[in-house]
Amino acid sequence: MLEITPLNNLSQHLDRLLKGRLWLKVIIGLILGAALGVVINPSTGFVSESVSASLANWLDLPGQVFMRLVQMIMIPLIFASIISGIVGNTSENLKTFGLRLLLYFVFTTIVAIGIGLAVTLIMKPGKYVFELGGFPNSGEPLVETSQQTNLIKNIPEKIYSLIPNNPLEAILTGEMLGVVIFTIIIGVAITQLSEATARPIIRFVEAIQKICMTVVSWAMMLVPYAVFGLMAALLSKIGIEIFFGLGYYMIVIVLGLLLLMLFYLILVATVTLKNPLKFLSLIREPQLLAFSTASSAAVMPLSMKTADEKLGVSSNISDFVIPIGATINMDGTALFQCATALFMSQAYGIELSVVNLILITATVVAASIGTPAIPGGGVIILASVLQSAGIPVDGLIIIIGIDRILGMFRTAVNVTGDLTACVIFNKFYGEKLNDTRMVTESKTSSA
Repeated sequence: MLEITPLNNLSQHLDRLLKGRLWLKVIIGLILGAALGVVINPSTGFVSESVSASLANWLDLPGQVFMRLVQMIMIPLIFASIISGIVGNTSENLKTFGLRLLLYFVFTTIVAIGIGLAVTLIMKPGKYVFELGGFPNSGEPLVETSQQTNLIKNIPEKIYSLIPNNPLEAILTGEMLGVVIFTIIIGVAITQLSEATARPIIRFVEAIQKICMTVVSWAMMLVPYAVFGLMAALLSKIGIEIFFGLGYYMIVIVLGLLLLMLFYLILVATVTLKNPLKFLSLIREPQLLAFSTASSAAVMPLSMKTADEKLGVSSNISDFVIPIGATINMDGTALFQCATALFMSQAYGIELSVVNLILITATVVAASIGTPAIPGGGVIILASVLQSAGIPVDGLIIIIGIDRILGMFRTAVNVTGDLTACVIFNKFYGEKLNDTRMVTESKTSSA
């Protein structure tokens, strides 16, 4: 097996940022940005609407630069990290590890959807909106049962279409699931090559990782300023009254996410026998960055570093789990999509049958896997969930107004889920992979 340089050795700049209490700077940026956003909101009367819009554009600049830097290197980093994780495992470990990881992700997604269904059905946030007149409806016909049946019949097509027939097109269009599947196939194929043939490829992959981590370290320097500007620009554009009008719905979503977070902590305590509170304290930096940027992709390098250095996870595991988790393990997003679909059905006064609920669950499982790891990605995919259940999509305009706030919460939960998966799989595979690495390194040094 080829020797892979752990990702946690690839960036000294990121180390200095973490030791400089990045999390504290992020919190300060959040608070100051929120305060400034409220002040320059036109509804407060301090500045005119045109001045507020101009200030928001400039305040948004550091955040947009940060997000574009991260999105620029997201695909090459995912490509390099997944290949490193695959090549760092033996073929036998990869078969059992990869399959169990997929089953674990499906399991936690179903649990998240169950929590979303439960809190929404019990608390019924949509009935208050319905009593006030409901959401706007264009009057377009709902999806018929026959159309819903066709969605089920198209499942085989959805499965084979996951494999991209043109990987370059998937990369250019940002179809992350296609990129991940293509990368996994390439990574497995590399393990079948001889060591002499594969060594240049692995060195090239390591070089890509180093380049990506260098760009990430530059982007991380902008984080406190980006958080300040993004929060100020957000609250300067969104009316304060919308939070009061949809406050109960937001409380229901946040409650569901907190229950999902509790589920993760229970897994950590029961499976790994670690102190869940200590686990939370160790992952606060990626959680805060996820909360402030609302992008799982932006947090991926920091999550890897936290898993390796603070949680003691084998780099072979973190290099494989986190890039894949950032793409397909969207438990918080799945909970949000399911709960919002039910909320909107209640707001429109639509009674959903058991078949509808099952259809929503199946659609959300598939949709959450393909949700882009970018701000607003959950709402983009939510439209397909609503259409599959025959719920009008007009109300999404209102949801978009508050999605950024909810996206911050669910992204923090998504990142927590990825790190939880890391410590759980490290419990069963970490020592085995570390032993394999030590044997490989000793053979390489003796040679």
